[in-house]
Amino acid sequence: MADLIRFVAGPDNVIVPDLRRRLPGRGVWVTADRESVSAAQKKKVFARALKDGGVRVEGDLAEQVETLLERAALDAMSFARKAGEIVSGFAKVEAAVRSDDVVALVHASDGGEDGAGKLAAIARARFADTGGCRMVGCFESTQLDLALGRSNVIHAALLAGRASDNALARIADLERFRAGFPASFLEASDSGVSDAVIQD
Repeated sequence: MADLIRFVAGPDNVIVPDLRRRLPGRGVWVTADRESVSAAQKKKVFARALKDGGVRVEGDLAEQVETLLERAALDAMSFARKAGEIVSGFAKVEAAVRSDDVVALVHASDGGEDGAGKLAAIARARFADTGGCRMVGCFESTQLDLALGRSNVIHAALLAGRASDNALARIADLERFRAGFPASFLEASDSGVSDAVIQD
């Protein structure tokens, strides 16, 4: 079910994303990528699935979902920081990569490539025998600043722990939504948007 996003009609009959899957009412589940959500909105799938012509979508639903997924990922990173499972700043990250149990490196998407390249090379050498170290580059520096409670964050490292695992899961949700699913996943359906829709 991680590959699906649930939507429900709110009290005002406006369709809203239910990322936590806890909102009351009948739900419509759509493949969790931007293209599928945009297509579902364009083809008025929600009204048909709920058999209610009064339900409506306001604004760009895919944009709303992406904003919520991004917020969830950044909030999870903030929680990991409070749990002591994130270090930031080039020198601290470099030291962590050399000696700590680092599970992912986070680089600001608007940062320079030199520092990221150096840290990636150290991580590749150190973690070559254990499958490598995950690289994350889907946030801008200003977003990382807010999540990690400091200014000018370009590099950070997630250390092994439950909070980091949760942050990586939320980041994966965001990356999957933006990038879409592999062709093999889409081909498993009959390629129509309706095949990506399930009711509960």
